[in-house]
Amino acid sequence: MPGAALSVAQRRGARCRAVAGFTLMEVMIVVVIVGILMSVALPAYQGSLQKGRRSDAMSALLDASNRQQQFMLDQGRYTTDMQELGYAASPMISDEGHYSISAAACTGGVIANCYQLTATPVSGSPQASDTRCTTFVLDSFGTRSATGTTAGECW
Repeated sequence: MPGAALSVAQRRGARCRAVAGFTLMEVMIVVVIVGILMSVALPAYQGSLQKGRRSDAMSALLDASNRQQQFMLDQGRYTTDMQELGYAASPMISDEGHYSISAAACTGGVIANCYQLTATPVSGSPQASDTRCTTFVLDSFGTRSATGTTAGECW
């Protein structure tokens, strides 16, 4: 068998060429699998980010509520002007800039006796597309509420 005998160098070269890379089909299969995983994972990730940013609204509402209570102790009334509470603007923008906080008299009352704070997503913020919890409300009685498709789960 003179033609069947391969040298060690020839056998090693043939083996190296066979495993030198990936075929186009293998690469395409990996791309499809990664695409499928991303289409499932990305919406869930974005939902988690939105849920995390909701705490910006809650903390801003609680801070404004504390300031309203302190203002009531000092002035004997509540206020709708967020600047009177020490904020730079009225309505005030939350620390992370995702929500606008405004104050109004509570339902059926006057601002001197009760208030209602509302957190609304700032236009252009990623929270503006959050349909599950669109606005958050906190009043002087401690009542918390929200609007959106899953309003009961927002607070």
